[in-house]
Amino acid sequence: MSTPNRTVDVVVVGGGPAGATAAHELALAGRDVVLLDRAGRIKPCGGAVPPQLLIDFKVPESLLVNQVDTARIISPTGALVDIPVGDGFVGMVDREHFDEWLRVRAANAGATRVVGAYESMERDQNGVITVHYRRGGGRTARIEQVRTRMVVGADGALSKVARQELPAEAAKARYVFAYHEVIESPQIEDEAFGAARCDVYYEGGLSPDFYAWVFPHGDTTSVGTGSANKGFGLRGAVRDLRARTGMDRVETIRQEGAPIPLKPLPRWDNGKDVVLAGDAAGVVAPSSGEGIFYAMTGGREAARAVDLALATGDARELRKARRRFLGSHGSVFWMLGMMQRFWYSSDNRRERFVAICRDRDVQELTFEGYMRKELVKARPMAHAKIFWKNIGHLTGMART
Repeated sequence: MSTPNRTVDVVVVGGGPAGATAAHELALAGRDVVLLDRAGRIKPCGGAVPPQLLIDFKVPESLLVNQVDTARIISPTGALVDIPVGDGFVGMVDREHFDEWLRVRAANAGATRVVGAYESMERDQNGVITVHYRRGGGRTARIEQVRTRMVVGADGALSKVARQELPAEAAKARYVFAYHEVIESPQIEDEAFGAARCDVYYEGGLSPDFYAWVFPHGDTTSVGTGSANKGFGLRGAVRDLRARTGMDRVETIRQEGAPIPLKPLPRWDNGKDVVLAGDAAGVVAPSSGEGIFYAMTGGREAARAVDLALATGDARELRKARRRFLGSHGSVFWMLGMMQRFWYSSDNRRERFVAICRDRDVQELTFEGYMRKELVKARPMAHAKIFWKNIGHLTGMART
């Protein structure tokens, strides 16, 4: 798509939920947008989305491959706690089809789709950016260019845009490395598998600092784990979990691995013409690893910031993407980060964490927060009860 005489408003690098949402929002705002994305890349992901995502982003329910009504958490000693979702559900999407639907929607809104791998950018004396990319994404593909006024970097946790444009911030990024195997769903439901149940394993042998999971997607199921410990054997842990649950007897469809950021970067923009979104900005919820909703929210905020910066000529608008996002979700991220650092640090603490989750107040507030994507503030007595129960478990006074 080399267009030496044309300068677009924005190039969005990366076509996952964050990038596709940013491109869609900018196209709806009337901006000339190029969505640059590599073909054939499927991120390893449990695929869970809250009903609020369908509402906020006008995503049809038909894209869900499953609706889960129960979350089961399993302690290191095998203690089980089933947490009913209540009146709602946890939606499950297949990222291969979900992400493509988002990209098609962006194109239908007016964004220009280009299949290619981002390489670099440079600026002329007038500050206009030239983005260089490999057409088609292959290593030997020819280099092409597109000129643009702004760039949204939504190219994943190891973002090349971030490393080039915000190197100090990118160097501070920390990750959980995730690996999962997509398998044929078992035909028989039992204690090890429920077609409408997400299973989460809190056990050091399956993850020393995160969790392992079994998430049903209808005809297929995601079995995976994650850890920030580079020496931990993710593949071996998934192999052990499948053997333990009998899922080693079903066909493996594909295997995928990728880093997941642990916390938002301290800055998302370069102060001139680039802003980050999604995994590139570190936007994944600690403790749970939930990323799709937050990626799309971050993509929307990045689009809003870019649109305002273009309209006003004031690059300071770009910094407001991070400010607005954390204003809405920063307290949730802080709380989940504290929880992960403490409760996931040993099997003894994991056992106590699972015990806390037997409490009805904990269950109801957890899913109310998940459904509404905010801390639930309307029930102060429930929060007080949970506080004292946490103190009991922290001090060992509560029985597990």
